[in-house]
Amino acid sequence: MGLKEKIKSNPKLQKLAIWALSPKNQARPRLWVRMFVNPILNKRGKGSIIRRRVRMDIFPYNKFSLGKYSTIEDFSTVNNGVGDVFIGDRTRLGMSNVIIGPIKIGNDIMFAQNIVCSGLNHIYEDINTPIADQNVTTNLITIEDEVWIGANAVITAGVTVGKHSVVAAGCVVVKDVPPYSIVGGNPGKILKTYNPDSKQWERTVK
Repeated sequence: MGLKEKIKSNPKLQKLAIWALSPKNQARPRLWVRMFVNPILNKRGKGSIIRRRVRMDIFPYNKFSLGKYSTIEDFSTVNNGVGDVFIGDRTRLGMSNVIIGPIKIGNDIMFAQNIVCSGLNHIYEDINTPIADQNVTTNLITIEDEVWIGANAVITAGVTVGKHSVVAAGCVVVKDVPPYSIVGGNPGKILKTYNPDSKQWERTVK
């Protein structure tokens, strides 16, 4: 049994490891993790940029990678505490985005501002226990290649946004989006799809 498995199987060791990695009731790692551990474990592609004012809540027990020539703009937050975060090549995350794993973001994608993508949900079943003390569930978000997501959009846990699709500004996406589609509204609905025969975006909602 490896060290990781031993820690997971022993509640006391698990509690100690969590304390060593981050202060109690905090979602960001300790300074020593950010300075000495993450630069070694995290994968950064050639020409990638993480702006100085990005909050990187990255923990060594899950994976993080940023592809070639991709950028994370200022005031964004990236958190892999409950799931891996993968960002592909030539992808740009605009200012003030919140990215919480598990999530896989593909290549040649544009995120506008103030977008939230969270693969995490809190369980609130026991009304006698504070929500912060209850468990969480996770479900992978997948953003396929060449997607454009407008400002203030929300992508919920478990959703796949198909290739070359557009998520309109302010849209709350709660269901999968087929490739080559435009989705908008709250909850999100398919507004247009691309017809390869006519080579036009055709309206699906009257």
